Amino acid sequence: MPLRNIHISATGKLFFALMVAAAVGALGVSISLSSKQEAAPTPGRGAKPPPVTWREKIEVASGGGYKGPWRMNESEYDYVDDPTVAIDAKGFVGVAWADQSRKDIFFQIYGPDGKRRFKEPVNVSRSPKIFSWLPRIVISGRDATEMYILWQEIVFSGGSHGGEIFFARSTDGGKTFRRPVNLSNSIAGDGKGRLNSRYWHNGSLDLAVGPQGNLYVAWTEYEGALWFRRSTDGGDSVSEPMGIAGGGGAKPARGPALAVGVEGTIYLAWTVGEDPAADIHFTRSDDDGRSFGKPRIVFKSGGHSDAPKIAVSRDGTVHVVYGESPAGPFGQYHIRYTRSSNGGMTFEQPREISGPQTEFESRHFPALSVDDADNLYVLWERFPGRGIRPIGLGFVYSNDGGQTFASPSVVPGSTDPKLGFNGNQQGLLMRKLAVNRAGAIAVVNSTFKRSKTSHVWLFRGQATGR
Repeated sequence: MPLRNIHISATGKLFFALMVAAAVGALGVSISLSSKQEAAPTPGRGAKPPPVTWREKIEVASGGGYKGPWRMNESEYDYVDDPTVAIDAKGFVGVAWADQSRKDIFFQIYGPDGKRRFKEPVNVSRSPKIFSWLPRIVISGRDATEMYILWQEIVFSGGSHGGEIFFARSTDGGKTFRRPVNLSNSIAGDGKGRLNSRYWHNGSLDLAVGPQGNLYVAWTEYEGALWFRRSTDGGDSVSEPMGIAGGGGAKPARGPALAVGVEGTIYLAWTVGEDPAADIHFTRSDDDGRSFGKPRIVFKSGGHSDAPKIAVSRDGTVHVVYGESPAGPFGQYHIRYTRSSNGGMTFEQPREISGPQTEFESRHFPALSVDDADNLYVLWERFPGRGIRPIGLGFVYSNDGGQTFASPSVVPGSTDPKLGFNGNQQGLLMRKLAVNRAGAIAVVNSTFKRSKTSHVWLFRGQATGR
C-alpha cells in the first residue's frame, strides 16, 4: 500500500494501527506531545551557540479535516498540507502549499513585519481536476520579483503510477504566475521516491537557483531513475532531461537534494530504495549542469540512510544531513551530519546531532540551511511514538560551521496536540526550512485534526547575535 493511500476508516482503525506499527510507523510515523528541550547530541562538545529567538507563529491557511479513500483524482479530500518556504535577503518570506479540497498549489508572501502581501493567496497550478502536491520554491533577484515553484502533479499518463513534475514562474513578485510547464512528460510515476514496491513517498524532487540566476531541477520516478534539467533563462527554455542514476536495473533513486556554491558548482545528493542498507549518494557538476561526475557514496554505514539534504558554505564546505536507522528502513531513525572541505571528494565521519532517543523515539526527514556566516540550521520531523503520525519539529543550530551544535530543541508552537499531528500525508520528502544571508529563519509546518480542521503555519526566528 502506498503512503498516499493510507486512510483510517471508522471500522478499520485497529487493522490500520497494527499494519502501520509493523511497517509504515517504523519509517518514523508517530506522535509527540512534548515541547520541552531535547538533550544535547554529545555532552560537553565545544562552545554553546547562542539561542534562537522565535516570533509568534502565523497561520497561513486553514481547511477541513477530511481525507476520504484514495480514488485517484476523484478522491474526496478537504484539508491544507504540503507547505514549503523560501526567504530573500531582505527577510521577505514566500510560502507555497497544497489545498487538497481545490487540488491546487497556492502561494503567499510575508514581509519582515509578518504581514501578508496579498489579500488572497495566488493559485499557481490552476488545475482543479488534478491533485497538485508537495511544492518547492525559490526566490531570485535583488528585489524578490522572480519566484519559481516546482511541484508534483498527479497526472495519470498510462503507466502504473501517476505523477508528473510541473514548474511555474512569476516575474511580478508572485502576484501572477505563468502557465505551468510539464518538465517530466513520462509514464514512470514522476515525483515518487520508492522505498520498495509497496511503499513510497511523493515529493521526491528539488529545485535550486545558482548565483547567475540559472535554475536546476532534480526528481525521481517510481520506476527508479533520477533526472536533472537546467534553465539559463528563468525557465523560458529547459535543457533535455539528463539521467543521473537509477533505471536500467539499478536500485531506484529516492529523495534528491540540490545545492549550488557561490562559484556555481552544483551538488546533488540522494539515497536509494529496495535496499535495507541504503547509503547516501553524491555527485557534482563543475560546468553548470551540462555534465556530472561519477556518483560516490558519502559514507557506508551498514544501516538505512535516507532523505538527505545538502548545503554549501561560502568557503565551499559541503554540508550533508540525513536520517539514519541502524535497524533498516522500518527502524528507529536519528539525524546524522557530515561535511566535506574538498568539494565532496571525501567526507568526515558522520555524527548524530539530534540527541539521545527513547525506546520508540525517532527523528527523520531533516532540512538544512546555511547563512553567510557559515552558521548551520537543521530541522526535522519528531516521531517519539511508533505507528501514528508525527507532531512537532526538532531544531538544532551550529555557529562554527558544523564543528559543534547546540542542544536540540523543539520549534515553539509546533507541538500543540489540539491541532492534531503534522500533515505531510502524501509524503515526508519536503523542504520546510529556509534561512537568508543574515540568519533570518523561516520554518513551515502543517497540522491535521481528523474530522475537524487543518492548518499551514509559518514560524520565524533569528539566531541571537546575528
